[in-house]
Amino acid sequence: MRGKEHSLTIVDPSSVTKLWPSCLVAALLYAMAIFGCKEEIVPEPYVPSSAHDAYALALRQIQLDQTALGSDWLAAASNALDEAVVVATPFTETLFVDRSMAFAVGYRFHVARGQRMEARVEMNESHSFRMFMDLFRMAEETDADPTHVASGAEDELRLVFEPRRDGEYVLRLQAELLRGGTCSVVIRKVASLEFPVAGRDTKSILSGFGEPRDAGRRKHHGVDIFARRHTPVVATSPAYVRRVTDWKLGGRVVWLHDRARSLHIYYAHLETQQAVEGTWVEPGDLIGTVGNSGNARTTSPHLHFGIYVRGQGPLDPYPFIHQPKQTPERVSVELDTLGSWARTIVEDVMFWSVPDHRAQPLTDLERHTPLWVWAGTRSMYRVTLPDGLSGYVEAREVESLYAPLKRESVSTEQRILDQPSGTASVMERISPGEEVRVLGQYGEYLYVETASGRVGWLPLD
Repeated sequence: MRGKEHSLTIVDPSSVTKLWPSCLVAALLYAMAIFGCKEEIVPEPYVPSSAHDAYALALRQIQLDQTALGSDWLAAASNALDEAVVVATPFTETLFVDRSMAFAVGYRFHVARGQRMEARVEMNESHSFRMFMDLFRMAEETDADPTHVASGAEDELRLVFEPRRDGEYVLRLQAELLRGGTCSVVIRKVASLEFPVAGRDTKSILSGFGEPRDAGRRKHHGVDIFARRHTPVVATSPAYVRRVTDWKLGGRVVWLHDRARSLHIYYAHLETQQAVEGTWVEPGDLIGTVGNSGNARTTSPHLHFGIYVRGQGPLDPYPFIHQPKQTPERVSVELDTLGSWARTIVEDVMFWSVPDHRAQPLTDLERHTPLWVWAGTRSMYRVTLPDGLSGYVEAREVESLYAPLKRESVSTEQRILDQPSGTASVMERISPGEEVRVLGQYGEYLYVETASGRVGWLPLD
């Protein structure tokens, strides 16, 4: 990992056993009792760095990774990164976690330096289960592995981080085995710094970063925030007042040093200076007031606000102080449908890989296509097709499939399969004259319920 990208409480490896299920802890202690007293010099044992890694290690220690469910859980962790859905923030989605399956999901998004990403999981009051939250920076090279950046605190189900450079990130959520229910995830981005002019926002920026100055001989190394003379100028973060001075270009200026972020913050063209050199300030503390001192005497009063990093030079302040939209569009789908089968009710239902109507649909679904519904965001359901492909459909275009489309008698002995595939296993055989309830159709297979109550796939041929 190339340096810290966040300021979070990281799981203490010495206490991860507190987080494991009692059966896993007992098995691990038994193994330590048998193998822990050897006199040979051995390599230092692996110590997991997150609760998720500790849980995975415990699965391997008691060989649950050799079982179908255990291996599925480990595979789901990897697949959630590879198949993460691209989302625009702010974003929220309500999830159904099936306790009989290994559940993991990934959300991919871009975060710019200067922004702070915040994610939280909210459990349904009637459900309680462990959800591991882990954040990864995606590699720029397609064949390189993602880098683990941070883990959410399990007691809060919340994760916060600020990147040191622009990048693509994936938030992975994974539930413990054999537990489930419903929960919601909320992801948003916020400005990492307070706005430096009281009562204003980025709409008051009338001259941006990088714009030409002096007939193109230099570039603007900050943003100009226009406001009335004497409007209060405030500290944007906890910082040390490094310098309070007056000079030809910037006029009355103040330099702050945000040590947590390694930022040197520059305020120029002030009318007055209230900051005291050599002291500490907190967000919102008065630094001075808006003016037009220095080489800004011929312009309207404004604050020149700049950010510098030693060894890198000036940074664009805009992402640091621009406050994006905070409230995601509410989930308006029928949540009782989550964790159940549904079917399309019209022809040519658009099936998206991402919850965005502007994206190109993956395909169109035929009428009466069965769908497993397991999440909802805005007006869309997140579903899995019978062939295992997951995506999004409009909720208004699906209905519950438990009411049969029709009843049909078979004329010859038929096989009921567990999947709509020629290689599927046979669940049941039905005799000529037996009746089935037809619930849907996918390709050359009917989705049916037999007289015995079993639900499976009946080949049309």
